[in-house]
Amino acid sequence: MPKPLADNEVLRTALAEACPELTGPLSPLADSGLAHDHYRIAESPWLLRVPKQSQRGYAAAENLAYQAACFARVSASGHGPRLRASLPPGPRLPMGALVVEYIEGRPPRLPQDLPALADAMAAVHALPLPPAAARPPLEDHLDPVAGALQEIEAQARYLDGPDIRPDTRAQLQEELVWARRYANNVEGAVQPRSLVLTDTHPGNFLVRSGLDSGDAEEPHAVIVDLEKALYGAPAIDLAHATVYSSTTWDIATSATLSLADVAAFYRRYLIAVGPAQAAALAPTLVPLRRLLLLRALTWCALWRIEHRSELAEGQPAGWSAARSDPVLIAHVEERTRHYLDPEVVRHLRGEWLDPPGLQNLLE
Repeated sequence: MPKPLADNEVLRTALAEACPELTGPLSPLADSGLAHDHYRIAESPWLLRVPKQSQRGYAAAENLAYQAACFARVSASGHGPRLRASLPPGPRLPMGALVVEYIEGRPPRLPQDLPALADAMAAVHALPLPPAAARPPLEDHLDPVAGALQEIEAQARYLDGPDIRPDTRAQLQEELVWARRYANNVEGAVQPRSLVLTDTHPGNFLVRSGLDSGDAEEPHAVIVDLEKALYGAPAIDLAHATVYSSTTWDIATSATLSLADVAAFYRRYLIAVGPAQAAALAPTLVPLRRLLLLRALTWCALWRIEHRSELAEGQPAGWSAARSDPVLIAHVEERTRHYLDPEVVRHLRGEWLDPPGLQNLLE
């Protein structure tokens, strides 16, 4: 197992200074992500979330403040863990830590729990957009499509990597040409904007009992990974929750959805947000799904190059290979290779290139 950034004694000392009322043993949770370690605080309803790195390249204090803002703002929807305290970075705790609510729940079951995921995202997206001056430290994409394209462009240079097959590279370059054209077409137009979660693959949610509905209880989804929230395009969240590269990413939630499953998910969301918001969002659903897939696949290319570079140079930063369970790293290696297979890319593009396509099911 990889060595954590801070041992139990360091974490207990930092926790005692920030929250002296929280005592007892710290129990590490399974290593299921590239960016954080997690520790349950005794039997309390709280856990420690300890960053391994900043995936946005922020300095430690800036990274912690950003994540704290994500938890504070998303939790107002009732679908995110509450924030209790921040443990500042220091010599023995270089990335700091957050004390956040421990969510009792199970991984989503797909497609059965798609309505719960749709309702959770609808609740987050319905939060009032704060005045511009109140949005920092979260990123604020005044043009959400341009903001997404900027990230894609930065990742797309990794498509020249040696293990990216020529057919895959050609297909993704075609998608990139389309994305640039689409961004130009919508530049200056009014685009739907809200607080968005950004990393909405189903493995980032837990499902627990919700409010009573007659004699039964409806599932209630909570997103537990909030480090990338920003102000941007809600349709990108919807896409990320339901594309193949997301629904088959996490072993605990892996499922291949049909186009009918995806269309039903979108319809549930559009009902939840109401007719005015639904009318504004409907034209963006498929184009931003296409944009999201390009973002996901270019990230896969980035990871494969950066991970190899980290291994070659012996650096413990980058994508945290030295700080994550080797089984997890092997899983990410296999998934990124699979998603970049040219036949898989061709199948994924079929949602908009092959009839009848998702758009027809949404009309």
